Amino acid sequence: MKIKVKNTDFDLRQTFQCGQCFRWREREDGAFRAIAAGKLITAKETDGGIVIESAHTRRFLESYFDLTTDYGEFKSRFSADPVLKTACERSAGIRILRQEPFETLISFIISQNNNIPRISGIIDRLCESFGEPVEGGFAFPTAKRLRGITPDDLAPLRAGFRARYIADAVSRVNSGEVDFAEIDVLPLEPARERLKQIVGVGDKVADCVLLFAFHKLDAFPKDVWVKRIMAEFYPKGLPECVKGAEGVAQQYLFDYVRNNDGLVKA
Repeated sequence: MKIKVKNTDFDLRQTFQCGQCFRWREREDGAFRAIAAGKLITAKETDGGIVIESAHTRRFLESYFDLTTDYGEFKSRFSADPVLKTACERSAGIRILRQEPFETLISFIISQNNNIPRISGIIDRLCESFGEPVEGGFAFPTAKRLRGITPDDLAPLRAGFRARYIADAVSRVNSGEVDFAEIDVLPLEPARERLKQIVGVGDKVADCVLLFAFHKLDAFPKDVWVKRIMAEFYPKGLPECVKGAEGVAQQYLFDYVRNNDGLVKA
């Protein structure tokens, strides 16, 4: 399947490097590649737009890249606030990917107190050690494939204290205690509480999973960068213009501050 989409409000580098995903890699020719939901996807920007190729269906790709959502409308709304207006202008091409829930959960457990190169390395070792071989590399292992995994089994990943959290997440997903179908239809607060049953999962990791896997756009993950933005510019809370899409606003703010001199100093 090959589809071509307009690159209005869609920049591959900004989308893949804004901290929401960890398996996309840029090749020398400028194309990006990743294995998502068990199949290779290649995406490349051209003069006429963005070309996406994969064995996945068009329906899957449109959902994964959130191609039916109008991000221009978000940016128009957010521009009522001067801080967000600047962030939207500088990081205008970000889109929120709809990623597979189990992969997103494990990836953000691994992300705790970690940097992106090390996160990506741990995830690569997890896929190589336990994932199914597919075109282009290895699929992310399913919860079923990891059933019964122990922290000792995960030692080769060099995930440190996170190995215990991964093992607990695998156990709870396989037992049905953490049910992704249920989480998908729950409102934000109870969905967050379901995920926080997992050892080591707090508000930030839970909100990342809810935003990047379940597309709950009102989820608002707060890491150190976002907490500084909130303290300096929004001590009384976010402006009314972001209501219902707080997570989208978070991505514009986070990416802008992290990749520019930014609104606040690290």
